[in-house]
Amino acid sequence: MHLNLDRLQPTPLVQQLTEQLQAWIEQQRLRPGARLPSIRTLAKAQAVSASCVIEAYDRLVASGWLVARHGAGFFVAERKPGQQADAGSAWGEAIDGSWRLFGEGHEALLKLGCGWLPVAWRAEAELAQAVRQVSRGEPEALFDYCPPLGLASLRLQLHKGLARLDINAEPERILTTQGISHALDLLVRTLLAPGDTVLVERPGYYNLFNLLRQHGVRMLEVPRTPTGPDVVELERLLVEHRPRCLFTNSLYQNPTGTSLTPKVAYRLLELAREHDLRIIEDDLYADFQEGPATRLATLDSEQRVIYLGSFSKTLSSSLRVGYVVAEPALIARLAELKMVSGIGTCRFAEQVICQMLANGSYRKSIQRLRVRLGQHMAKLLGQLEAWGWEVLCEPCGGMFVWARSPGRDFAGLERLALEHAVLLTPGSAFDPQGRACDWLRINVAYGQDVRAQAFLRHAGRPPAA
Repeated sequence: MHLNLDRLQPTPLVQQLTEQLQAWIEQQRLRPGARLPSIRTLAKAQAVSASCVIEAYDRLVASGWLVARHGAGFFVAERKPGQQADAGSAWGEAIDGSWRLFGEGHEALLKLGCGWLPVAWRAEAELAQAVRQVSRGEPEALFDYCPPLGLASLRLQLHKGLARLDINAEPERILTTQGISHALDLLVRTLLAPGDTVLVERPGYYNLFNLLRQHGVRMLEVPRTPTGPDVVELERLLVEHRPRCLFTNSLYQNPTGTSLTPKVAYRLLELAREHDLRIIEDDLYADFQEGPATRLATLDSEQRVIYLGSFSKTLSSSLRVGYVVAEPALIARLAELKMVSGIGTCRFAEQVICQMLANGSYRKSIQRLRVRLGQHMAKLLGQLEAWGWEVLCEPCGGMFVWARSPGRDFAGLERLALEHAVLLTPGSAFDPQGRACDWLRINVAYGQDVRAQAFLRHAGRPPAA
């Protein structure tokens, strides 16, 4: 197999590998059922990490070029006449920077870097009860379209909840969406055009990076520090490039777990005013915080901040309910695009969320999650320190720790993790250009699993000379 990966290209290695594997299958005219090299064999031959090969294979599975057989490997899929495959459509980070975590053949592995909570932690009973109540209610919930702005009763509940955070969000300033990713897509298509320049955090949310690429938007990288975006670098980029928007997390940033400090927040708003910058504040993890916190939308007096929220992480990824808070004129434009592109959102899902907000069951489930996450966070941070790991910061909440084991590269960590039945999410997945990185995102909710404990303990030891 002859592949030519160019490490000087801006195209990430995993994308090059995916495209070249697809071309190789076509050029060799491989028959369905032909077996591809094993993950380890191909990784060694191409001098890439095993995770790079896993990701490339999984993209080709998702786009129909390959099939995965548990315990046997990857094989050329049978393709129907005229069937088209698009490797780009299976872009690996489309879901939370961790598409490979969903791939076939990984079910038995502990996904230590995943972006969701264990099912056992979710409010299963409360959610089931809300579903039953909505199902027995008015038939509109089951059969009617949702209004363009979203369900009025849900937007009223959101208004009340945001007021407790000191965010001014009247119902007419709220638009419901199918989660944060949908909200980001609507905003990118409404506010930006191909060739526009924006600011993104590094490391940051890879699904956002891919979305911006798809729309031809140029990204400028702002390093994420323990106190928030690097405001010195941000100001330099503003002066030199005059970008349109900044995309940022305020609380428990994905993947670093860091949160804005008041000093950084005020400086961000000053710079936004001086340089006519719109800030898109993704507060996906807002409900993991109890008590006061620094949010840009709370401090914003000039409506430069567009605020995003969601219930995907705290309640259910399947319900796909999120929202945007912005000035009414922008909300109207977003609502029009929302209806044109998707005929609105799911009325049933919005009624379920509204039911849980109204009867208090969501609040109680969140309180349990906060306590549990806090306990696991504190315990894991202590263990990482004892085992010699380095962390960027000690998060005060949320579910992510950004850590590395000094002296070890990702390839070595990945091999060790697989020996302990653990699947890692590489730090390169959170880099806008997919560059190699020895930092890892660790989800604390899975940190006390015996497999995670064994891996973290062994990986923290200095590698043998």
